[in-house]
Amino acid sequence: MGMRYDPVRLGEIRPAGWLRRQLELQAAGLTGQAEEIWPDLGPDSGWLGGPGENWERGPYYLDGLVPLAHLLGDEGLLRKAKAWIEWMLGSQREDGQFGPEGNDDWWPRMVALKVLIQHAEATGDDRVAPFLARYFAYQLEHLPARPLRDWGQVRATENVLAALWLHRRDGDARWLRLGELLMEQNADWPRYLTEDLITGRATVFDHLTHGPNVAMGLKVPAVRALLHGDDDSQLADLRACLTSLDRWHGQVHGMFSGDEWLAGREAYQGIETCQVVEYLYTLEQSALAFGAGELGDLGELVAFNQLAAACDPHMKAHQYHQQATQIAATVDERRWSHSSDDANIFGLEPHYGCCMANLHQGWPKFAASLWMRSADDGLAVFAYAPNTLHTRIAGSDVTIEEETEYPFEETIRLNLTVSSPVDFALRLRIPGWCTEPELRVNGESVPAAPGPDGYVVLDRTWTTGDAVELRLPMAIRRVKRERGALGVRLGPLVMVMPIAESWRPLPEQRGLGEWEVLPLSSWNYALHARARGGLEQWPVERRAVPDAPFSPGRPPVVIRGRGARVMEWQAQHGSAPEPPDSPVVTGSPVVDRPLVPYGSARLRVAEMPTVISVEADGREVD
Repeated sequence: MGMRYDPVRLGEIRPAGWLRRQLELQAAGLTGQAEEIWPDLGPDSGWLGGPGENWERGPYYLDGLVPLAHLLGDEGLLRKAKAWIEWMLGSQREDGQFGPEGNDDWWPRMVALKVLIQHAEATGDDRVAPFLARYFAYQLEHLPARPLRDWGQVRATENVLAALWLHRRDGDARWLRLGELLMEQNADWPRYLTEDLITGRATVFDHLTHGPNVAMGLKVPAVRALLHGDDDSQLADLRACLTSLDRWHGQVHGMFSGDEWLAGREAYQGIETCQVVEYLYTLEQSALAFGAGELGDLGELVAFNQLAAACDPHMKAHQYHQQATQIAATVDERRWSHSSDDANIFGLEPHYGCCMANLHQGWPKFAASLWMRSADDGLAVFAYAPNTLHTRIAGSDVTIEEETEYPFEETIRLNLTVSSPVDFALRLRIPGWCTEPELRVNGESVPAAPGPDGYVVLDRTWTTGDAVELRLPMAIRRVKRERGALGVRLGPLVMVMPIAESWRPLPEQRGLGEWEVLPLSSWNYALHARARGGLEQWPVERRAVPDAPFSPGRPPVVIRGRGARVMEWQAQHGSAPEPPDSPVVTGSPVVDRPLVPYGSARLRVAEMPTVISVEADGREVD
């Protein structure tokens, strides 16, 4: 069992390198221009006092806008956020209720609480804590007679985390009672996701099989641990939920399907963008509660793959559903559990608009969660990416500059600057996939074997000029799938076979653009996994990360793979069906087939059959 952590204050982490460029693309794209291109976030919004949409979309948008603005120090975004926050703070009535008067649903206010807490963390606004206290008193008075319902009844953990935030500041036991009351009214997610979990595609709506609800419901073990203790038991519950989801709905990249309901294990079933960002936030919060390095492993997997692929490379449009194996992103009758034909085009609001409202939190919250504070006044890594941390420890100003192109390279360099020598523990996460980590402090090799929590601890007196270098060698790894198919991973990256893309603008496109993506090359290739001594020996090439980090033109990592076409594997319903049983024996020639990062390919084959290619006389081709 690891220790419990606290988040660093919003604004103490400044993204750098490729991560900063990704956030700048978001600020210039969908997030920065959302209010101008989407009426639901325009001046008529109910969350600005207008007659327009007054439910979840305004708070969802702010849940990403606020951290993005503070991470980048972007004055324009800060001004946009201020208008919403001031209205929200000014909307509170005498009884403590707040928000649009035409909608009294508990659920959207849960998101608004997250917004206000991030604002308070970043600015020190002393209006937020008494505002929350008045609202929480209102909840304690009214929840017994007007209990949670619908969406709030399965997402109450968001509300509880806000109550716990206030309790850490004022010690008022009422907020713990509120947390208990909310959890009593919430769904019992750990039981559902283990004992009662549906084992195939959902065919009717149920809140318990809705993908984003599942992603949020996975917070229950962490929240129970924060309320009651018993962390080991609760971490075991979370692991059991994740294992069960993977057994019945896990896909080749490690995340569970949901299009928009739980949909089984096949690579043509989709994942909703709301589900991606909510699952990532759940992992970030669960890592704080449990201190288990494996949760950082999962967080990196989600951020560097599904989150990266959810938008076009310049973040001007997004998909409602992405497919692990996606051979076209077009208007078509796909085998979604619940969605319309346009659910995986790249656009303003394909299918439903919730993802356009909610996608904004993904990258900013990931960047804001890279570091965590430990109870002994130390620091720990949740995930690796280029950034600079400015914080204060034991009276000393501490700056850690993290120089890296990870996950596209193997080495992370930490350069320390302190206002005076200071003792603290620096905990570095060693990913579970890394078997031979190398660690140096000021050029001297030190042991890098992690403890049971997945962390190696450097506890020493730090001075200006100290440098830590961590190398995480990335071996090519196989992910076994049904029927003998394979996925491929390299470190935290899922590597896929890309398909040449043609982006076709849709007529009467809205927002910043709407596109179908059509294939310009054949997709039905299998891996010749025995070639060149086996796929684990295939050459890996690394090059500079492009300005748009997840673009198809020049991916920063390429595996020089080999493959052959499998002619009988043909499209159905606009998708690649189940791969044929492997190994497939074929006479097709073996050719070079590069593998690139999942996030760099909007059209891709992620779950691939294997092939044995034979000459006319039956001899196998090497």
